[in-house]
Amino acid sequence: MKKEQSAVKADPDKKRQMALGPENYQLMLIGFAVIVLGFILMIGGGSEDPVHVFDESMFSFRRITLAPIVVLAGFVFEIYAIMKKPNTKKED
Repeated sequence: MKKEQSAVKADPDKKRQMALGPENYQLMLIGFAVIVLGFILMIGGGSEDPVHVFDESMFSFRRITLAPIVVLAGFVFEIYAIMKKPNTKKED
């Protein structure tokens, strides 16, 4: 028996398209930058003598609350950037 050809035939004039468009990649770079910014907000110095000196800045609003929210927002933005339908404009 011969293998049956699929009912959908490829149009020779139709160009192959990427799954994501250039706009998607730009949005993904922005999301990546937001995630990196969140991790940068988390970093900070520690105490040189952690046994005898307690560093209060370790538990600051920036490190405990703001930075995780920024990172989470970056991941949500990344999901949006991937799921966004790319523009399909035909150029004549």
